[in-house]
Amino acid sequence: QVQLVESGGGLVQAGGSLRLSCAASGRSSSMYAMGWFRQAPEKVREPVAAVYWSGGTSVYADSVKGRFTISRDNAKNTVYLQMNSLKPEDTGLYYCAAAPSPLGLGSLWTKFRSWGQGTLVTVSS
Repeated sequence: QVQLVESGGGLVQAGGSLRLSCAASGRSSSMYAMGWFRQAPEKVREPVAAVYWSGGTSVYADSVKGRFTISRDNAKNTVYLQMNSLKPEDTGLYYCAAAPSPLGLGSLWTKFRSWGQGTLVTVSS
């Protein structure tokens, strides 16, 4: 089991930036991928970005492409989400997640098994 702890959320004006961090511990040495999801009030949780732990290839939701950047530090077992040009619709609870392996049917987004407690991002207009 992997434990995940997020930090870096907060209140920011539209157009501003925030950087989220997620530190992994436990059985994190053989992770397949890590990612970020978010859930806005009264909406379902949606994927935001993910990075493959080996190689560093990243994928993004269309809504954040060009504005958000995911990165990882393998030595620190930490993943980051740099969010620029924030919009009010980016408001939500941001969750860090870990995918232990590529096994199983479905896209990358269906393989995440461990979740953090979430960090709140609020973007004011």
